[in-house]
Amino acid sequence: GLELSVNNHAADFSLSTLSGPPVSLSCLVQNSSQAEELLWYRGDGKVDLKDGNKVNVSNICISPVTESDNGVTFTCKLARNKSVQVSVILDVQFPPRLTGEESLQIEEDKDVILSCSAKSNPQAQTAWYKNNITLTLQQNRYQLYQTSEVFQLSIIKVQKSDNGTYTCVVKSSLGEGRKDFHLIVEDKKPVFPTEAVIAAVVVVTLTVLFGIVARKDKIFKV
Repeated sequence: GLELSVNNHAADFSLSTLSGPPVSLSCLVQNSSQAEELLWYRGDGKVDLKDGNKVNVSNICISPVTESDNGVTFTCKLARNKSVQVSVILDVQFPPRLTGEESLQIEEDKDVILSCSAKSNPQAQTAWYKNNITLTLQQNRYQLYQTSEVFQLSIIKVQKSDNGTYTCVVKSSLGEGRKDFHLIVEDKKPVFPTEAVIAAVVVVTLTVLFGIVARKDKIFKV
């Protein structure tokens, strides 16, 4: 019976490509004895086709292919019977993009979070370095958190020995990205306990009161 094919595929398929170069998709009507109109969709949105590119054969070109096209479905449908269709899911591959540096000043004994975000396809692996040496993750001192796009290193109660440059390296088969964090640990700011302040005020107040009472005694004795 009547069926469609896209790039010689008669069933839905996934097309792997790199970001940048254009991708051409060609939809063809098979086993038809009459002129059949074709429609193209990007996701749910209809693609505008020129008049000479609608009947029995229809071509579309995605140029340039970008990271935002990853996971997008392009579907060719028969205009008079939209259940006759073939879909292509774009699998756009790109390296992790991560650059730059950040300076952080943090007080001793406070916690700090170093965070880098990098999309990539295929998914990247991450590694942390301190002063260009692989960071040894001590328990109760460091915590790692990561999703497919976010990579975080938490340092619990920073010490002066934590001073240095930390590097987040995100690597996939297509390349790598990195970001530096310059961590400066500052002296703890002295904190005056509220109780001590209140006690001092009470002592001063009592001293003043006793002083007034003592003077009263003197006045009455005269």
